[in-house]
Amino acid sequence: MPIGPAGDEVRGVDFAPAESQLAVARAAAGVLSQGPLPDPVSERTGPAPGESDLWAKLGRAGILSLAIPAWLGGDGLGVLDVGAALTEVGRRAAPVPALATLALGVLPVARCGDRDQQRALLAGVAAGDTVLTAALREPSEPRPAAPATFARLNGGPGTVSGVKVGVPYAAAAAWILVPASIDTGGTGVVIVDPAARGVSLVRTPAAGPEPEYTLRLDDAPVSYLLGEETGGRAVADLYQLAVAGACCAADGAVAAALALTTSHVRSREQFGRPLAAFQAVAQQVADVYIAARTLHLAALSACWRLDAGREAGPDLDVAAYWLAQEAPVALRTCQHLHGGLGMDIGYPLHRYSALVKDLVRFVGGADYSLDRIAATEGDYVP
Repeated sequence: MPIGPAGDEVRGVDFAPAESQLAVARAAAGVLSQGPLPDPVSERTGPAPGESDLWAKLGRAGILSLAIPAWLGGDGLGVLDVGAALTEVGRRAAPVPALATLALGVLPVARCGDRDQQRALLAGVAAGDTVLTAALREPSEPRPAAPATFARLNGGPGTVSGVKVGVPYAAAAAWILVPASIDTGGTGVVIVDPAARGVSLVRTPAAGPEPEYTLRLDDAPVSYLLGEETGGRAVADLYQLAVAGACCAADGAVAAALALTTSHVRSREQFGRPLAAFQAVAQQVADVYIAARTLHLAALSACWRLDAGREAGPDLDVAAYWLAQEAPVALRTCQHLHGGLGMDIGYPLHRYSALVKDLVRFVGGADYSLDRIAATEGDYVP
């Protein structure tokens, strides 16, 4: 029996989804199939009216309350169930703040926050009235272990200063979770109100329609310190949940692009034969299938470890590498097999390509993930 971190025995992962995950996937798919397509040239700061309706429908279906603690009226579920919802969001490439709110907001608060923080920060999330997000990336580092962003707490709420980039849905968020170095030592996740003094937001370009911002904090007031008793573990947990959520969304996007492509090559004919009958086409579809299934299993394994309270870092780095290295290649192959149709922004394939590009930047890219894998080599037996 292989031994993992802290001497714990590593047993095989049961990759069969639990009934709760199947129910979540069915509910999310049912709601998202009713939603509008995103506007590929949008410059909005948040969801359009139709997209807001879609977000509210997810709330009414119970998707937004999955990880909210039971004592607050939620379902008290964990990473695997939220991952099932995010996979369906990715499968639709739906322009809703699900990754930001669920993976970057609700899960970290539910796992690390005390009851007062949970009550204050999660109010309105279940109904779709409150959006949460987190500011993880700094200009020189996607997920810094020692953030340049600095919080001066001075025994009280204190202030925080620094710059974060690529913050999703920051202008629409009620609260932003910010990993920072703390003046008393170590790191922590501070919570800021984006409407507070000392907080400025600048919209930055993205491949898809979902808004991203550069966040500048200039002695901005700190409203809460998340997981004060856990120290830097709150930062590590937030980073891991962010990567897990991104990989689940990418899993759905790649799977949907594969399904769209296989349907196309079965129905499109050349020289009197379906494209799927040509060996070169079949081989390329097989390559995309391998990438899709590997990303799915890597993301599922990482989410399972997070849900079980086990060390998930190496699994997450592998999943992030497959997302960053293989998912873009798979999407380019799907576009190639569609011919000119794959470049039409009125055709759904462009939505998956744009989403995957944004998620690759979100996790830091392939080289960053590969460096993290190399840094842990020999320290962990999977």
